[in-house]
Amino acid sequence: MSAYFQYLGAMIVEFFKNFGGFFAAGWKLLPSQFERYNAIYKAYSPDFGAGGWIMWVIFLIVFIGAIGALGFGIYLLLRKYIKFAKKEIEKDELQRQIGRLNYELYQIMQERDRILDMKVKSLGIDKKIGPEGEGGEPSEDEQTIEELQSRFPKLTHVDNLYRGKDNEIPEVEGLTLKDLCENFRNFAASQLGLYYTITTIRQLFAGIGAGKLVILEGISGTGKTSLPYALGKFFAHDAEICSVQPNWKDRSELLGYYNEFTKKFNESEFLRALYTTLYRRDLNIIVLDEMNLARVEYYFAEFLSVLEMPNPNEWNIELIGSHDENDPKQFKNGKIKIPQNVIFFGTANNDDSTFTISDKVYDRAICLFFDNKGIPFEAPFQAPMVVPYTQMQRLFDEADAKYPCSEDTLMKFAELDDFVIKKFRLAFGNRILKQLKKFVPCFVACGGTELDAIDFIFTNKILKKFESLNIGFLKVELKELNAMLDRLFGADNFPMAHKFVNNLIRMA
Repeated sequence: MSAYFQYLGAMIVEFFKNFGGFFAAGWKLLPSQFERYNAIYKAYSPDFGAGGWIMWVIFLIVFIGAIGALGFGIYLLLRKYIKFAKKEIEKDELQRQIGRLNYELYQIMQERDRILDMKVKSLGIDKKIGPEGEGGEPSEDEQTIEELQSRFPKLTHVDNLYRGKDNEIPEVEGLTLKDLCENFRNFAASQLGLYYTITTIRQLFAGIGAGKLVILEGISGTGKTSLPYALGKFFAHDAEICSVQPNWKDRSELLGYYNEFTKKFNESEFLRALYTTLYRRDLNIIVLDEMNLARVEYYFAEFLSVLEMPNPNEWNIELIGSHDENDPKQFKNGKIKIPQNVIFFGTANNDDSTFTISDKVYDRAICLFFDNKGIPFEAPFQAPMVVPYTQMQRLFDEADAKYPCSEDTLMKFAELDDFVIKKFRLAFGNRILKQLKKFVPCFVACGGTELDAIDFIFTNKILKKFESLNIGFLKVELKELNAMLDRLFGADNFPMAHKFVNNLIRMA
């Protein structure tokens, strides 16, 4: 047995003594190395004994296994290296093909432009490509070379449609906000078969006067999308309805994006509708239908921030960083302005297929809730009306001056604010107070009352936040809130708030 361990020691010494030489001389050293191993084996093997031979067999098996594992590891490394090298070669080849295709596409576009120029010159027309090939203003179905060369063909087409047109609208004599509410309600009923309460219509126009985002929320089939649709028909300028998709995650889904391959901006219908409002002088309605199928605070985040800026001249959305001489006429340094004559509507269903709208969105919007279908009524015939937005804005401004919130009401509202902070740890915030001071005068000018307007704001802005609280532990506080409302504003007032609070108490 001792002879075997002497043999093992001699083998290990011999192996490591010539280990470095093997890498230097390579395969040439193998024959002489094996001769030395054989000589050591012959010298010690006669004295191994039974135990030594057993150990020698085990050593031989382990040695062969180690050599096999080393060889297999080298094989795997070589295989990975070959695959990596192959991928790199394929990637380089793909990049060369893409470069060649880009160059060929560029040549094709250049050739197309040359052919179009030759065609235009041969027909004796000026930059017009259309069904008739004649001069004058382009129709909606015609294109110009200017549009084909622009990075924004749809927006440039809008430029051409409104070029040289007189877009001014005469004012409607003697019009009031109350008239607008009644006329629109009669129009929707008599011409479209849509029936809304006068209170809903007053809330609608007061919401338009108080902000740029109105959310229509409720169960399906109660006329949410129909309301802005009917409003567009009433003002003789159809609302642009944009269907929100569940995969919308950022502003590119809403506005479009620049395609580096085609060198064109993939314009969305939302962007085209927004750009068109820069030329019009009436109220423009853009609807985000099913807006909570995706997270509103993701794809609409930039608009939520921009519309909060106090100076409307700063309401700009950047579309592209660089400037091009063929860009749309209304662009300024790659930015598009959100004009005052646009109002955004969002419809939202409350079911398992939608996301919850966050407080960030609710705080910036006026929300109308639909919980039942309209009740038919007899309405006189009402024709559409063409009203300039400047006249509507003047009516809102006149309402601010004529029907401001009374100091007594504001003091009571402040007391209510203190109660809600103390009992429910919720604050109104300056944004809600600002909306209150705008909404209430417009609502009163539409024919409503100050208390009904405050009831609406308190219910939709404050009480709605209670849904996120643990109502089961706040039943006593909710009853105190009901009593507080009766003490401050009278027992027969604030029906919306009382209804909401009573529902919360029943749920608790």
